[in-house]
Amino acid sequence: MPYSVSAGLVDKHKTNNPFDIASKKNIMVIYGDLGDTLGFFFSERRIRFIHINNELEYMLQRFVCAHELGHAVLHPKINTPFMQKNTFYSVDRIEKEANTFAVCMLTHNVQPFDSETKEQYCLRNNIPIEMVSYL
Repeated sequence: MPYSVSAGLVDKHKTNNPFDIASKKNIMVIYGDLGDTLGFFFSERRIRFIHINNELEYMLQRFVCAHELGHAVLHPKINTPFMQKNTFYSVDRIEKEANTFAVCMLTHNVQPFDSETKEQYCLRNNIPIEMVSYL
């Protein structure tokens, strides 16, 4: 499901830039000092926000935006930070779906080169190497 949803968004908006897609979906992207947190998605009074750590390099901010956009589209009513802190519910599936969404969005219509490793493909598409298992 994350693949088809991300592909549909990229095709609809004619870009795989998560910042542009968030803007077109009226999701505000804001930056702040988040310490060890890379980013998170939340909504308040029907206004949706992606909050990104301002200390990250741009390419990691781009991946985080795509990941959080995945939450906004796939899990709009789920507050994962709250769930992690206050419940026993495992958010592993939700995080994996958001990672899959982000990787699919950022690699949409970008084919690997013949001799390219998955790691090289990730680096070429500015995706953290830790996401290689989502290819």
